[in-house]
Amino acid sequence: MKRHKAALWLLLASTLVAISCSPGTNEGQRRSAKAPIIDMHLHAFGFDEYGYPAPPNEVTGNAPTFDSDEAAMRGAFDALRRAGIVRAVASGPREHVDRWREAAPAWILGGAYTGSRDPLPSIEELRQRVDAGSVSVLGELGLQYLGLSADSPELEPYWDLAEALDLPVAVHTGLGDTGTPYDCCPKFRARLGNPLLLEDVLIRHPRLRLYIMHAGYPFLQDVKALLTIYPQVYADLAVINWALPREEFHSYVRALVDAGFADRLMFGSDQMVWPEAIALGIEGIESASFLSGEQKRDIFYNNAARFLKLTAEEIELDHAGAR
Repeated sequence: MKRHKAALWLLLASTLVAISCSPGTNEGQRRSAKAPIIDMHLHAFGFDEYGYPAPPNEVTGNAPTFDSDEAAMRGAFDALRRAGIVRAVASGPREHVDRWREAAPAWILGGAYTGSRDPLPSIEELRQRVDAGSVSVLGELGLQYLGLSADSPELEPYWDLAEALDLPVAVHTGLGDTGTPYDCCPKFRARLGNPLLLEDVLIRHPRLRLYIMHAGYPFLQDVKALLTIYPQVYADLAVINWALPREEFHSYVRALVDAGFADRLMFGSDQMVWPEAIALGIEGIESASFLSGEQKRDIFYNNAARFLKLTAEEIELDHAGAR
């Protein structure tokens, strides 16, 4: 993902910067022991993905100080551990995803990533990586950055393979950075982020296990339509749970919950090179007073566990916090 994703939206109020559930707090430590979280949207990027020194987080103004890929990875791992995250879907350039998985194979689920600079792997390579266990999710698919619609003919072999292998698919939906077509990706179009572009894919592939990233923000009515008609579709709340103004994020999530979709929303951080995004995203959900404790647990863990088809043994391991 491109660096200034947060620039799509207004910055959070200054009170967000000093959130009560930031990494290292007692609350984060208690959550690790008692209430596991699955992060369905994390990025394994190099420390200089956006240049060195890295730019500051546009919400908090904090700049990371990592000066090596190892340091960036360990910084992310520390933030995951403090937050109580027991599994994370990590996508990014292949070499970084493989490095993260090798460092924490029981913790990191590898994703097959495509973005502004990263094309999709070939079908044969993808099959080999799935068979080898290095890819557990087809995604994040940043098709929009490549000027592709989800129903583009060249993607059909990927949908075929994912359905045949029961491979979960994660598709970027919603928006991109301010100015994306000018300074990054000339083929990018906002309309390509509409989740309803997945409808024909879902018709042709009814067994496809798919989730829409960023919950399709801001295409609320189209997201409602998609989730209503296609019960196999889930949504992650990544980046909108910390980059949107709090009231706007809560309004969007509340609309989806009121429409009956609380059992298909999943936590994601969209951590790129700012590990603090993990705790910020958690706080975005924790602070939603309209969500019951049960609904928060569903969003943080239960919905993702069901989507990923975790076994009873895996769930027991997660609740034991053995990471």
